[in-house]
Amino acid sequence: MTEILVLYYSRSGHTADLARRVARGVEEVAGCSARLRQVPPVAPITAVAAPPVPEDGAPYATLDDLRACDGLALGSPTRFGNMAAPLKHFLDGTGAEWASGALVGKPAAVFTSTATLHGGQESTLLSMLLPLLHHGMLILGLPFTEPALNATQSGGTPYGASHVAGLKGELALSAHEQELARALGRRLAQVATRLAPR
Repeated sequence: MTEILVLYYSRSGHTADLARRVARGVEEVAGCSARLRQVPPVAPITAVAAPPVPEDGAPYATLDDLRACDGLALGSPTRFGNMAAPLKHFLDGTGAEWASGALVGKPAAVFTSTATLHGGQESTLLSMLLPLLHHGMLILGLPFTEPALNATQSGGTPYGASHVAGLKGELALSAHEQELARALGRRLAQVATRLAPR
């Protein structure tokens, strides 16, 4: 079984919703499964360690999840055109995986959610790609052969799946955003399957 790690940070639930759609796309490919994981929040001052199990949503990721995966979908809300600090903090702790080449040659894709249409989706997606490139991963995006990429009036970019949540988080994923997230998951799973050792 080819396993894709769908790893994300979500504060308001929109990125988590995208993650579930990406995972659904992964599981539409025969012989593939999605492992949904999130990273814990971080704070400037840590008074108490985060509980080992989150109150809701997917379990917290471990570095073992990262090492064991055959492909990676990475998601974060936008923070001033960049990935959120909790996801960056998790990635900053992957030095041993970088040194050992644990992720070299594995396919990867990214997804994000913003409050506004021009809230930094593409720069956030690109910021998430940088550490993946340093890890030697093979980067996948969404080709314009995906009809929803040409039709969307909100989220969706060639760099990865995305969602426009609204200033108050009032917007659910549009039909196009849902389809593009699933398409990204399918594409990632298909490539990981082709690359898997036989």
